[in-house]
Amino acid sequence: MKKTTFVFILLALTINIFANDFSISAGAGGFLGYSFSRYTLEGGNLSSAQSMDRFDFGGFVFADFTYAEFSVIIQGGRNSYSENMVVVNSTLTDANGIGQEISLGFSLLGKYPLRINEKLIWFPLLGIEYHIALQQLRKPDGDLVYNRSKGHLIEDRDANNEPYPLYAWNSLWIDIGAGMDYFLGENLFLRGELLFGFRLPTIYEMGALEVVEKQMGISNPRLAGLTGSPALKIGIGYRF
Repeated sequence: MKKTTFVFILLALTINIFANDFSISAGAGGFLGYSFSRYTLEGGNLSSAQSMDRFDFGGFVFADFTYAEFSVIIQGGRNSYSENMVVVNSTLTDANGIGQEISLGFSLLGKYPLRINEKLIWFPLLGIEYHIALQQLRKPDGDLVYNRSKGHLIEDRDANNEPYPLYAWNSLWIDIGAGMDYFLGENLFLRGELLFGFRLPTIYEMGALEVVEKQMGISNPRLAGLTGSPALKIGIGYRF
């Protein structure tokens, strides 16, 4: 009985604390970031490597519910890339060039606000982000700009030799970081966030495994690597 009473008291206190601190805010801002990919695909006598470096930029709107932040993001990117595929020291493909892309993103980040003083609040962040590809363009060295979903190059075709659909470049990210709010008045505040994202492999990247299995007869190919992205976000918000 005593334990039950204690649990109810603790729960009531917790609810009361959260209720007192809870507020809703909304705002908008912009961001700059840098993304990098380093992947290798190996199996049998095949060795393939892919690298990409991209400058990211864009804008976002957000809704903040004290312990969670939801954002809608429009992101652009300019990249340079390098891809090659080697079988027994004989190069099958070797591509270098530049590209650009646009995506629509949605992020949901958990946060825990810690008040430093009357004007300053600091909060750690952890959550997920999903990007829907709206445009994927590439310009190989010495060639024209082309749409990747048209499958002009062999590496942009799937195991059935069909162009990848645009959604093959949709991406899911895990984000970790921290942010800070600086209040300019009672309700208006500036928000800064520093995030690092880890991207899971895309349909396009996983499709490479099926390509080498089906078209090259290589069993149990292995895909390994990392895509990461630090980003700095600056916005302005209003607390209701």
